Amino acid sequence: MRVLVTGGGGFIGSNLVETCLKRGDDVRVIDNFATGRRENLVDVESWRKAGGGVFELVEGDIRDAETVRRAVTGMDVVLHQAAIPSVARSVADPLTSHQVNQDGTLNLLIAARDLGVKRFVAASSSSLYGESPTLPKVETMPSAPLSPYGVDKLAGETYCKVFTQLYGLQTVALRYFNVFGPRQDPNSEYSAVIPLFASLMARGEKPTLNGEGTQTRDFTYIDNVVQMNLLGAEAPEAACGEAYNVACGERISLLELVEKLNGILGTQIAAQHGPPRAGDIQHSLADIAKAEEKLGYKVTVAMDEGLQRTVAWLAQ
Repeated sequence: MRVLVTGGGGFIGSNLVETCLKRGDDVRVIDNFATGRRENLVDVESWRKAGGGVFELVEGDIRDAETVRRAVTGMDVVLHQAAIPSVARSVADPLTSHQVNQDGTLNLLIAARDLGVKRFVAASSSSLYGESPTLPKVETMPSAPLSPYGVDKLAGETYCKVFTQLYGLQTVALRYFNVFGPRQDPNSEYSAVIPLFASLMARGEKPTLNGEGTQTRDFTYIDNVVQMNLLGAEAPEAACGEAYNVACGERISLLELVEKLNGILGTQIAAQHGPPRAGDIQHSLADIAKAEEKLGYKVTVAMDEGLQRTVAWLAQ
C-alpha cells in the first residue's frame, strides 16, 4: 500500500510512519516541521529496512495547494494527522489554527479527490463535543466546540463527510480522545498533560493542575490510535463518510493521574493548582461501541500499561 502520512514528523504521525514502514508499506511524509520534530524520524531507515518499503519526505506546508498535490500524487491512502494540535494555541491564535487545520485539510481533500486516492483517514478530536454533561460521548451527539481548535476539527470532519457524499471519496474521521505515548514532546509550551506531568515529577517537581484537578479524561495510548488509522484505511466502504471515537472507554481525573504517576515513579509529589484554562472541558469519556462494531476496533493497550511505557520512554 502507498501511504501518505501528513504531519509525519509529529507524535502521532511518526508512530504511524514506523508501523506502516515495518509492515512493508511505501510511505511518503509531508511536514513543514512547525510542530513536528525531525528527531521523530531519525530511525526511519531502520524501519524501512525492516519492511522493505520505500520512504520519501516532502518538506512543505499543507496550506500550499501545489505542494499538497505533489505529496498526494500516486498515493492509495492518506492518513491526515497534520495540524496545529492545541486548544490553548488555537485560543491564542485562531487564524493560524484555522488556516492549517481547515484550509490545509480542504487542500488535501481536493487533491485526494482529483488524484484517485482510495481512502482518506482524518484525525479529528473529542474537543468538538464541548461541555455537554452527557457521558459517555456518542458520535450521534450534537457538536458544541468551546475552542477554535474544536471548530476546526468539526469543519474538517464535515468536509470529509461531504466529500464522500458528493464526490465518492472514501473518508473516515477519527475523534481522538487525549492521546499519549512515546515521541510526545514534554517540553512544548502546549505540551499534553501526561508527558508534561511525568517529566516534571521524574525531576522531583510539582505538576500544576488547571483548576481543582477533578476534571476527567479518557486517556488513549498511541498504539490504539495507530490501530484505528489502519482499520480506517482498510474498513468496508459502508463504514466511510462517518466519524468514530478513538479511546479506551474509561476515564480518570487529573488528581488520579498524579497518583498513578507517583506509583510508577516511586515518588510522593503533590500537585499544585493554577487557574482553569480557557477552552478546556471538564469531563470526557468516549463510547467506543461504533468503532468496535463497524471497524473492528479493540483496545490493545490500556491506560495503566500505556503510562508505564510512556514513563519508560521518557526516562530514556
